[in-house]
Amino acid sequence: MSELRCILWDVDGTLADTERDGHRLAFNMAFNEAGHAREWDVPTYGKLLEVTGGKERIKFDIERGDMHAMPFDEIARLHARKTAHYQSLIAEGQIPLRPGVRRLLEEAYEAGITLGVATTTTPAALDALIEHSLGKEWFDRFAVLAAGDIVPAKKPAPDIYNYAMAHLGVSPEETLALEDSGNGWKAAHAAHLKCVITVNDYTRIHDFDGADLVVSDLGEPDVEAVKLISNPYALDLHHVQLKHLQAIMNTDLNFELSAA
Repeated sequence: MSELRCILWDVDGTLADTERDGHRLAFNMAFNEAGHAREWDVPTYGKLLEVTGGKERIKFDIERGDMHAMPFDEIARLHARKTAHYQSLIAEGQIPLRPGVRRLLEEAYEAGITLGVATTTTPAALDALIEHSLGKEWFDRFAVLAAGDIVPAKKPAPDIYNYAMAHLGVSPEETLALEDSGNGWKAAHAAHLKCVITVNDYTRIHDFDGADLVVSDLGEPDVEAVKLISNPYALDLHHVQLKHLQAIMNTDLNFELSAA
């Protein structure tokens, strides 16, 4: 059994539904601005999410023949413009937090749990989301903001989680990850973390076999109960609370299953 001391949050799709009506739109704005005859529709972007990292998605789209070839420095400039458009969308209030995110963050913070971010999104995009969707005080409340290209390999590699834990001086046995995608789950699992998944329209079909809890969202106490997609610990919940995360950390799943 382990005590929950740290929660590491993914960003895109976990803190907020940023992908379909945030990043995708910003990419298309940047493409149009640069004169590229390319637009990522909703299904296309869903497939591109299998590639982690924005610059990497552009490169992948080029390599499969859907965009014309360009050197990497041009890809980087294009991605920088995309980030600027994304920041504007957030500043305009177009990308709210997902249900239950603020509630659970505040509950964990008040309980003295160390909170951090482990994401493949750029630091600039992360900063914009924190400032405009959470509030500037969260720059101090998050003990680490691990983002972007600070590690050699992006999710599904565990590098960003390992970096965040090393920075905080915590172990996998006392840390829980919150994710929304198959690549995020793979990264958390490879870092030996227990993991709670909140799916979205793009990720609900991903394979989360082995995750510690998979729900539609974190939920709120005064609305309809969250949809339980996978609940191997048989947790009794209407909305995800800190006590549920603590119960996951303090339960040996293999023992529970064998004793059933």
